Amino acid sequence: MVCRMFRLETEVDRTRRDLLRSRLLDTNTEASPTLRALRGTPAGRESPLHVWATGPDGALAGGLVGHTWTTWLHVTHLWVDTPHRGTGLGSRLLAQAEHTATEERGCTRARLETWDFQAPDFYRRHGYEVICTIEDYPPGITEYTLTKRLASGDA
Repeated sequence: MVCRMFRLETEVDRTRRDLLRSRLLDTNTEASPTLRALRGTPAGRESPLHVWATGPDGALAGGLVGHTWTTWLHVTHLWVDTPHRGTGLGSRLLAQAEHTATEERGCTRARLETWDFQAPDFYRRHGYEVICTIEDYPPGITEYTLTKRLASGDA
């Protein structure tokens, strides 16, 4: 007999979060031959990918934070300090991340998310295509998910 009585809690619990993540990973691995084949291999692990730009004084001028997983580059953050915007620094950061992802990590695709007031046009100019639009996330803002096919020598 299955008990149908549950106590639902809304507290933040990192231990349970980690347990849930582990159990979901196990469930997904069991259900997917592709994920099963990746489990335990270097390609099955996320690897951080960071690109930094500093000025002559060592101050941070811009940077890109992301990771690679399987054959994908995921750009999480790309930022350029105001005095350096419009100089091509953002393009150089993105190109370096794409180059590292393709040439050193074997990535063939990239993905990222950006808001309407941030940089969707910047990414489109660099070959990214909008594959998802979420309006009012958060209210009054549109979020875009973009992807790009990468090839050796693109960056």
